[in-house]
Amino acid sequence: MGMTDDFESSLQVLRGFDTDITVEVNEIKRSVASSNRRAAIRFSDLKQRRYWFPLMIGIGLLVLQQLSGINGVLFYSSNIFQTAGISSSDAATFGLGAIQVIATAVSTWLVDKTGRRLLLIVSSAGMTISLIVVAASFFIKDYVENSSSVYTAMGILSVVGVVGMVIAFSLGMGPIPWIIMSEILPVNIKGLAGSVATLSNWFIAWVITLTAPLLLAWSGGGTFTLYMVMCAATVVFSALLVPETKGKTLEEIQFSLR
Repeated sequence: MGMTDDFESSLQVLRGFDTDITVEVNEIKRSVASSNRRAAIRFSDLKQRRYWFPLMIGIGLLVLQQLSGINGVLFYSSNIFQTAGISSSDAATFGLGAIQVIATAVSTWLVDKTGRRLLLIVSSAGMTISLIVVAASFFIKDYVENSSSVYTAMGILSVVGVVGMVIAFSLGMGPIPWIIMSEILPVNIKGLAGSVATLSNWFIAWVITLTAPLLLAWSGGGTFTLYMVMCAATVVFSALLVPETKGKTLEEIQFSLR
């Protein structure tokens, strides 16, 4: 902040007026100067692979996290359960939240045992399969009588699929994109890149939350099919582009991305 005199006076008071602070003052000044040089980055520097590649992975994962439709499913789960024929939709929503908490707790234990990349692939694949089940059940329900046993069975199947999606999301796609982003971004662009990635994440979350009721009113099966396609794209994205960062130092991760 350029407050050199105030800094030295404060340090002298802190250390005592009889203490020689010259060496410590010089060390702090060198550290601050080095930090300022690392933080200075121009947009033209982002053209370098070591910057744009991890930035693309971080933003891509956080955007795909929301394009999976998880917020639409969670925020409108009562409506989804009601459409599926579940009478106590509020109780079902409460249970869904409890399941999400438990699955997230399990994820914190698994992430350092199985690896980030593998857990991402398994999570997004599980979400894809669950959404196929949900979409199929909604499509079938459109062609059967409301009073038939098939209609009831499809309602139960759709709830099972939604629960499976939430569990799969909580095991990987929920927490791991944030972990990956913090590990692969170079130190000198971490602030800028992290802000851009977070902005992208919340913007897509807003879009999904806004469009979910409109899409569900249009077609339940069609809505979950769209979300399923995004989850399938996440499987491909994770398998082809996301590096494994488990057990690696920051230097090793940065070297692998060059």
